[in-house]
Amino acid sequence: MSRRLDYRTASPEALKTYRCLESYVRGCGLEPKLLELVRSRVSQINGCGYCLDMHTKDARAAGEDEQRLYLLSAWRDAPCYSERERAALAWAEALTTISQGDVSDALYEQARRHFDEKQLVDLTLAVIAINGWNRIAIAFRTPVGSYQPPRA
Repeated sequence: MSRRLDYRTASPEALKTYRCLESYVRGCGLEPKLLELVRSRVSQINGCGYCLDMHTKDARAAGEDEQRLYLLSAWRDAPCYSERERAALAWAEALTTISQGDVSDALYEQARRHFDEKQLVDLTLAVIAINGWNRIAIAFRTPVGSYQPPRA
């Protein structure tokens, strides 16, 4: 599939605004590896190849283990994720698939055991951001595979 349009050049002011949200999420204090796991899992659910390529590469650049990335779609069965990561992944999945059902009180309570109020809002904003990026990349067929993580 070929790119439909380059959204970055088509609407630079809109992208500048959206990047502000992304910048906030990156600096909010949540662990970078946790954020990359969430971004990767949401991108799996949404079928966004561009974002999945980007965020698995960013995860590896942040020191994430390849095996944990391989097992991400089966995180409930894999013992290598912490309880905090499990709570974040469950929260991210529920928000991403919210049209299929409510976010339960039990899920909220699980998330609150591992995230304070600010952290849970920040995690929610991270999920909102990656869902938006997924939709942009899918809609405009952003080419997959050329992304390289920035050097530290």
